[in-house]
Amino acid sequence: MKFQNFDLLMREYEEALDQKIPPRIWPVVRLDGRSFSHLTEKLNFEKPFDIRFRDAMIATTKHVMQCGFQALYAYVESDEISILFSKHDNTFKRKIRKWLSNLAGEASAAFTHHLQQPGVFDARICPFPDTETILDYFSWRQGDSARNSLNAYCYWTLRQNGKNERQATKVLERMPVEEKYLLLRSLGIHHKEIPSWQRYGTAVVWKEVSKEGYNPVTKETVTTKRRILETVIDLPKQQAYQEFIQQFICEKI
Repeated sequence: MKFQNFDLLMREYEEALDQKIPPRIWPVVRLDGRSFSHLTEKLNFEKPFDIRFRDAMIATTKHVMQCGFQALYAYVESDEISILFSKHDNTFKRKIRKWLSNLAGEASAAFTHHLQQPGVFDARICPFPDTETILDYFSWRQGDSARNSLNAYCYWTLRQNGKNERQATKVLERMPVEEKYLLLRSLGIHHKEIPSWQRYGTAVVWKEVSKEGYNPVTKETVTTKRRILETVIDLPKQQAYQEFIQQFICEKI
């Protein structure tokens, strides 16, 4: 078989399962850390939350938002990152395999570099048809963050008060949410006093700033504008959170 024909045949196999993000669809990519519980134990991070881990996740998010795609907004909770991209982003011709492999690779490399320990992310794409669904998605993830935070505080507070892994899990099994709040209070923790980022996550957003410079040609002081990434530690909740996200969903980009 001639090489040209052989090459075409092999490419058919190679691209047999290729899919693309449909046009005019908003891609949200969720990056999840793989086996990060082992990593946090190895690094002796505080339980249930450690600011060093939070900062590593934020640094990773900022890197991914600047790696060649048209990222609009990112939300970070625990070991997961959700990034909204422009519906007009045509990077890699919207090939899903290229998006997933590159974004997971960029996140893994950035996280590993920041902590100097191997950290691996997987990735999935959620294709959303409209703004309303995007807002619902991020509200869902924030709700998940609040639920996970409550469970984590209950579990680790019980562990720190003498319960072993099995006993702590047994105590919390099928326990209603309100009883979990009461449990924490009985152990000296008021859930509303827990830092907001631990309960509701953090965001990374674009912010336009002005910078003064000097034009050597005209010999004049000039003001230029550029975009920088900013971390939002204290996020609003519920409807106010959706209104907050709305400002970063740009139809034109």
